[in-house]
Amino acid sequence: NFFHHRPLVYLHTRLWMSKTMTTNTSDQAITFLGQKDAQDFDNSLFFEYQYSIDQLMEIAGLCCAQALASAYPLPLSVEKSKKVLVICGPGNNGGDGLAAARHLLSFGYRPEILYPKRSAKQIYQILTTQCEKLHIPFMQQLPSPADIDANYDVILDAIFGFSFKGGVIRAPFDGILDALKQCKSPICSVDVPSGWDVEKGDINGDGLQPKVLISLTCPKLCAKNFPGRHFLGLRVIPTELAQKFNVILPIYKGTDQIVEIV
Repeated sequence: NFFHHRPLVYLHTRLWMSKTMTTNTSDQAITFLGQKDAQDFDNSLFFEYQYSIDQLMEIAGLCCAQALASAYPLPLSVEKSKKVLVICGPGNNGGDGLAAARHLLSFGYRPEILYPKRSAKQIYQILTTQCEKLHIPFMQQLPSPADIDANYDVILDAIFGFSFKGGVIRAPFDGILDALKQCKSPICSVDVPSGWDVEKGDINGDGLQPKVLISLTCPKLCAKNFPGRHFLGLRVIPTELAQKFNVILPIYKGTDQIVEIV
């Protein structure tokens, strides 16, 4: 049971020259990771602790679904289930979105998926098949902003992850981001709002402006001043790994898989 009783506090020795920052948010001390440190951290989970990508993707999808449900709970009437537009990119963030769609369905939401640039890798094909077998609709193109606002209660942005370092956004995602920026339906972004530099944030003004951010494993530097609701998930970090990277995380309550950073 990790981080149950009190925050872990470690001396910052290893990462003092890296783009990593520990700061206080309200009464919590939390570490925000730069891109390289986030990659190294994930690699430690993969290679040292032998987590598989699909294993972490499944847990991440569950956390994203739980965070969205916490921010936008279902109404008491089952006849008024919320529709969620899940937009998936070609990489790991997209896989998180596919897994999240399946969990949202099990929670009672009505997800629909836009997955315009499908990966040929087996892990993504399996996630896609699972959604199709559950009759989660896959749309061929993004509706207009007006149609999105009229038909969807929430948008789950699972397009780009922490590997995005700004720069040119290629088709079809440039048009998708332009359309989403015109929507009034609230956006929940997975790990990093799409279009943001993972360390510097929305430096070019091309990124989305979500109401909710769902960080995974550790928050990234771009989230340090995020103004909306901020959740953290992927509660798989061994104490020794946190100590190795001098990472401080908030306390998860009981058996919760997400925690809100305030």
